[in-house]
Amino acid sequence: MSDEKARALSNAEKQRRYRERQKGCGKKELRGYLTPEALQCYQEIAEKTQWNDSTLLSNAIRLMYAAHKLGQIGILNSWLNEHKR
Repeated sequence: MSDEKARALSNAEKQRRYRERQKGCGKKELRGYLTPEALQCYQEIAEKTQWNDSTLLSNAIRLMYAAHKLGQIGILNSWLNEHKR
Protein backbone atom coordinates (compact mmCIF):
# COMPACT_ATOMS: atom_id res chain seq x y z
CA MET A 1 0.00 0.00 0.00
CA SER A 2 1.41 3.42 -0.87
CA ASP A 3 1.84 6.20 1.69
CA GLU A 4 -0.78 8.28 -0.11
CA LYS A 5 -3.50 5.63 0.28
CA ALA A 6 -2.46 4.83 3.86
CA ARG A 7 -2.53 8.40 5.15
CA ALA A 8 -5.66 9.52 6.98
CA LEU A 9 -7.76 12.24 5.44
CA SER A 10 -7.59 15.63 7.13
CA ASN A 11 -10.77 17.17 8.48
CA ALA A 12 -10.67 19.78 5.73
CA GLU A 13 -10.49 17.05 3.09
CA LYS A 14 -13.38 15.16 4.69
CA GLN A 15 -15.47 18.33 4.78
CA ARG A 16 -14.66 19.12 1.14
CA ARG A 17 -15.67 15.62 0.05
CA TYR A 18 -18.89 15.83 2.12
CA ARG A 19 -19.81 19.20 0.56
CA GLU A 20 -19.16 17.80 -2.93
CA ARG A 21 -21.44 14.81 -2.23
CA GLN A 22 -24.17 17.12 -0.96
CA LYS A 23 -23.86 19.34 -4.05
CA GLY A 24 -24.07 16.22 -6.18
CA CYS A 25 -27.41 15.43 -4.50
CA GLY A 26 -28.70 18.89 -5.47
CA LYS A 27 -28.38 20.41 -1.98
CA LYS A 28 -27.12 23.93 -1.24
CA GLU A 29 -25.35 25.04 1.92
CA LEU A 30 -26.69 28.16 3.63
CA ARG A 31 -25.07 30.02 6.49
CA GLY A 32 -26.08 32.85 8.73
CA TYR A 33 -26.19 34.19 12.25
CA LEU A 34 -29.23 33.91 14.50
CA THR A 35 -30.55 36.68 16.69
CA PRO A 36 -31.02 35.76 20.36
CA GLU A 37 -34.79 35.52 19.75
CA ALA A 38 -34.32 33.25 16.74
CA LEU A 39 -31.83 31.09 18.65
CA GLN A 40 -34.38 30.61 21.43
CA CYS A 41 -36.99 29.56 18.84
CA TYR A 42 -34.44 27.26 17.17
CA GLN A 43 -33.59 25.54 20.44
CA GLU A 44 -37.25 25.02 21.33
CA ILE A 45 -38.10 23.55 17.91
CA ALA A 46 -34.99 21.34 17.83
CA GLU A 47 -35.81 20.01 21.28
CA LYS A 48 -39.43 19.21 20.41
CA THR A 49 -38.84 17.78 16.93
CA GLN A 50 -35.37 16.20 17.34
CA TRP A 51 -34.51 17.55 13.86
CA ASN A 52 -30.88 18.18 12.95
CA ASP A 53 -29.73 21.60 11.71
CA SER A 54 -30.18 20.71 8.06
CA THR A 55 -33.73 19.36 8.45
CA LEU A 56 -34.75 22.26 10.65
CA LEU A 57 -33.48 24.85 8.17
CA SER A 58 -35.02 23.08 5.17
CA ASN A 59 -38.40 22.79 6.87
CA ALA A 60 -38.27 26.39 8.14
CA ILE A 61 -37.72 27.68 4.61
CA ARG A 62 -40.44 25.42 3.18
CA LEU A 63 -42.90 26.60 5.85
CA MET A 64 -41.98 30.23 5.21
CA TYR A 65 -42.60 29.66 1.51
CA ALA A 66 -46.00 28.08 2.23
CA ALA A 67 -46.94 31.05 4.44
CA HIS A 68 -45.87 33.40 1.64
CA LYS A 69 -47.95 31.55 -0.96
CA LEU A 70 -50.99 31.63 1.35
CA GLY A 71 -50.56 35.34 2.15
CA GLN A 72 -49.83 34.69 5.81
CA ILE A 73 -46.39 36.29 6.16
CA GLY A 74 -47.81 39.52 7.63
CA ILE A 75 -49.87 37.65 10.22
CA LEU A 76 -46.93 35.47 11.23
CA ASN A 77 -44.57 38.44 11.45
CA SER A 78 -47.07 40.34 13.60
CA TRP A 79 -47.38 37.37 15.95
CA LEU A 80 -43.60 37.09 16.25
CA ASN A 81 -43.29 40.80 17.05
CA GLU A 82 -46.15 40.73 19.60
CA HIS A 83 -44.62 37.77 21.40
CA LYS A 84 -41.06 39.14 21.14
CA ARG A 85 -39.88 36.08 19.20
